[in-house]
Amino acid sequence: MSTRRGFLSVALQTGLMLAAAWQLPRADAQTQAIDALPTQRLQGWLPTPRLMGQQRFTYWGFSIYDASLWANATFAASEWAKQPLVLELRYLRDFKGADIAQRSMDEMQGQRALTPAQTQTWSTLLHQLIPNVREGERLTGVYLPQKGLRLLHQDQLLGEVRDHELAQRFMGIWLAPETSQRQLRQQLLAGAQP
Repeated sequence: MSTRRGFLSVALQTGLMLAAAWQLPRADAQTQAIDALPTQRLQGWLPTPRLMGQQRFTYWGFSIYDASLWANATFAASEWAKQPLVLELRYLRDFKGADIAQRSMDEMQGQRALTPAQTQTWSTLLHQLIPNVREGERLTGVYLPQKGLRLLHQDQLLGEVRDHELAQRFMGIWLAPETSQRQLRQQLLAGAQP
């Protein structure tokens, strides 16, 4: 049981969220093509939606999820936190929401130390927001600078995060230079301007 828990924690290091929150054919020949997000789904958040990149996240040979990043056509990788974006994770196996929330906290702590108050408040919020996911289900994170983050599960709104720092740190799990998964970040930002 503890081995399985350890695997879940490590496997979800880039794992959810709130996002956590997007899809097309892969550059990686070992991954399978996934359906494109309907443009109309994105236009409410992104005036000129464009797929920036996508990648299958695997851990020790286990496929965890397919990640896709959508942003406006003018999206610049160096300014990712100042621009609206949509990150979708399509899970390839079942996970408990509590495990995803905990791994998200660990990843955010890895970017930069959290205060005890942030740790408590953010952990409580993520545990409340993030549901259990089953194989094939999607979690979508809609990041809107200066507004926060919206988390959707299967296109149904789970809730909003209005704490701008939490929203940015959460998306930073995948997009911040300090992410533990730099190759995944590189693939997600592959189509962005420098």
